Amino acid sequence: MANPVILDTGPLVAVLDRRDEFHPWAVQELSKVTAPVISCEPVLSETSHLINRIDPGYLRLCELVENGLIGLRFNLSDQFTAVSTLLRKYRDTPMSLADACLVRMSELYEGATIMTIDSDFLHYRRNGRNVIPLIYPGDKR
Repeated sequence: MANPVILDTGPLVAVLDRRDEFHPWAVQELSKVTAPVISCEPVLSETSHLINRIDPGYLRLCELVENGLIGLRFNLSDQFTAVSTLLRKYRDTPMSLADACLVRMSELYEGATIMTIDSDFLHYRRNGRNVIPLIYPGDKR
């Protein structure tokens, strides 16, 4: 698999909600992506909760996964020890379960980039000390 783009909740909500302030940015950035786009179930859970007011937001979310535009490439059961370690390490942030899963995915998929609007990812580290490559609004890195 080519180096994937790991999709966080914020950009996913922004793509699905035209009224979201990050909608133009998210649509533009995703249109540039040629690598596989992957995510995890906690991100889908957060997204479905946040777009429940948008009709048919949840249906469009399901279509993105069903049509293979977003691949689910993470097994929390297999990675729970590593995820719980991250949650403990960043408990003062606090880190969400979805964020911990995405950081872990960035460790598993070397060369992956996380697409997010969450500034906490500027502080998270993969493998203990490595900066995580991001697609982030206004990122000058």
